[in-house]
Amino acid sequence: MTNPSTPSNPSTPILVTGGTGTLGGHVVPLLTAAGHRVRILSRRPRAAADDGTEYVTGDLLTGAGVADAVAGVHTVLHLAGGPKRDDEATRTLVRAAARAGVRHLVYVSVVGADTVPLAWLRTKLESERAITESGIGWTVLRAAQFHELTLTMVEKMARLPVLPVPGGLRLQPVAAREVAARLADLALAAPSGRVPDITGPEVHGLAALVEAHRDVHGRRRRPKLPVRMPGRAGRAYRSGTNLTVSGALVAKTTWAEFLAESVARGAGR
Repeated sequence: MTNPSTPSNPSTPILVTGGTGTLGGHVVPLLTAAGHRVRILSRRPRAAADDGTEYVTGDLLTGAGVADAVAGVHTVLHLAGGPKRDDEATRTLVRAAARAGVRHLVYVSVVGADTVPLAWLRTKLESERAITESGIGWTVLRAAQFHELTLTMVEKMARLPVLPVPGGLRLQPVAAREVAARLADLALAAPSGRVPDITGPEVHGLAALVEAHRDVHGRRRRPKLPVRMPGRAGRAYRSGTNLTVSGALVAKTTWAEFLAESVARGAGR
């Protein structure tokens, strides 16, 4: 880590990429509640929010609008991501941030980015490298899979007449709002380098996640079909390299608690 800086200054905006997504929807209100100006990079034009949040139109893949987004910003919270080309988008952001004199770049990555040989995780690892080699003060937090994303997968599997069970696949899902709280704290502090991963409080097999979802909705359980995950990725998952079992910051919300909250909101059906 280079170019250490003081904590974020409330008089300058904090730029948030991915500010309209699942994680950003939790992070932005925390930053504004702490008295900080927030600027969100959005691919589509949006009006300013009632809380004063500013939107700047831009595209991290083409670079359009990114220079304007980072202008006058000391801290960037990089939450934007997708299944492809995250590394390209991050490099675009890093170049613009360096030219603009950004002092702190905070990035949310994924647990297992350096141990599970999947293409999308390689883009996360390359994004980390682009940030750590940027010359900008940086903080990287790796998070386990969010409850919300796990729910999307589980909902699809719960509808199947037979439940495929990849042998050895385990997850430790974490509440997005708890990851957001950690990121907000990190963004308002000085650059911290690689900080401990954040994970959920429990490790579950995939079948247990699906069955808990069926139980909370009063649905009968389905027969299971064991399947073997092939290749290096399968070996990595079976050996648990997608998990952080020690040294992590462990969040509080369990999968069962999240499912109960989802039912109360009328979601996850």
